[in-house]
Amino acid sequence: MHCESFPPAARADARVLILGSMPGQASLRAQQYYAHPRNLFWPFMGELFGAGPALPYAARLTRLHDHGVAVWDVLAACVRPGSLDGQIARDSEVGNDFAAFRRRHRRLECVCLNGGKAAEAFARHVVRAAPALVADLRVQTLPSTSPANAGQPRDAKLKAWREALAPYSRGSAAA
Repeated sequence: MHCESFPPAARADARVLILGSMPGQASLRAQQYYAHPRNLFWPFMGELFGAGPALPYAARLTRLHDHGVAVWDVLAACVRPGSLDGQIARDSEVGNDFAAFRRRHRRLECVCLNGGKAAEAFARHVVRAAPALVADLRVQTLPSTSPANAGQPRDAKLKAWREALAPYSRGSAAA
C-alpha cells in the first residue's frame, strides 16, 4: 500500500522536532499523528507537556507548539502493507524535505527520533545526504512509542523521553 505522510505540525519557533518514520494505518485514517489508541506518544506528551489524549487533537498540538515542540516524519512516502515499520519497502522510501524545514525553523536545536526505524531512515535520508543540516543539532534516538515495541517497559520508555525533552517541558506538565 502506498503511504504518504502529513505536513509537519510545527510553528516557526520550534526548538525540538520529534520525528517518526511514517504514520501507521490508524493515523493515516484519522489524519492525525499517533492516532493508534495503544501508542504511548500522546500519553507521554500528556505527562511531559499536558498534551494528553483526553484533549482534542488540535489542543494537543497547540500545547506541544507552546513548548517549542514540532512533530513530523522522516519519510514523505513509502510502500508498506499494514502499519509495521519493518514492512516498509526500503527502495520505496522518499524522505521529507528536511532542508526546507531547517530554513523555516531556524531555532531548531534538537531532533528526537521515535524509534529505531525513524533513526535508520533519518541517517539514510538526512545525515548521509546532507550532514551539514544536522551538524549543529542534538540528535537522539528514543524508544519507539508504538504498541509494536512491547519489549521495553513503559516506565523505561517514559524515562528516556522525559530526559530527552526535559529542557523543553518548562517544569510543569500542565503548563
